[in-house]
Amino acid sequence: MKLLAVDTATESLGVALTEGETLRAEITAVSRQTHSRHLMETIQRALDMAGWSLGDLDGFVAARGPGSFTGLRIGISTLKGLCTAVGKPLAGISNLEGLARQAPVRDGAVRAWIDARRNEVFCCRYRCEDGILRKETPEDALPPAAALSAMDGPCLFIGNGAALYRQVIREALGDKARFAPPEAHVLRASTLAFMGLERLAKNDSDDPVRFAPHYIRKSDARLPGTVPGKKGAPHST
Repeated sequence: MKLLAVDTATESLGVALTEGETLRAEITAVSRQTHSRHLMETIQRALDMAGWSLGDLDGFVAARGPGSFTGLRIGISTLKGLCTAVGKPLAGISNLEGLARQAPVRDGAVRAWIDARRNEVFCCRYRCEDGILRKETPEDALPPAAALSAMDGPCLFIGNGAALYRQVIREALGDKARFAPPEAHVLRASTLAFMGLERLAKNDSDDPVRFAPHYIRKSDARLPGTVPGKKGAPHST
């Protein structure tokens, strides 16, 4: 099965092409520019590297969030359009679960943190047993101190939120805190692709019409002159 996976949830733009369990092409770039400027060009570059066209693809895998509101919209709307154009299935994958999958552990607790700004992190706790990852808490947006609650032993932290708040974690947990290597804090699109393969191989896909980003919290965007919670304040879509 030939898959295209895209991640635009953070400052990292990731595109990967896989065929079965083989990686055919992958491009990762970190930039403060909007991903809309580079996404289609990056997808085409990856296709050229693999020697494929869009018509060769058997499915698509989208990072569904949490993450940047604008970034998620760009990536998901692009893949929904491509999915509809070629008539192939789409699978959405959690960015937090993708990071946890990249954690270099076979046994133990894993906490995936993504910087949510406003002094918060998007977070979720997982446990790995014999290489099998299990979700232990709902995905949430919390201040770092609250996200560190219920610690009962050593834990590995992964994600750009873990890197950003490394000192806070160290001060709170001491030797219980462990950290993934720097390269693992960036979610790889190939990780999403292989996770998506597991779903699509079982005919488990998302409805591309109804598929939407998983934001967790409302957008910070406001109409001029509006106040959060007051009539006229826009809601995220």
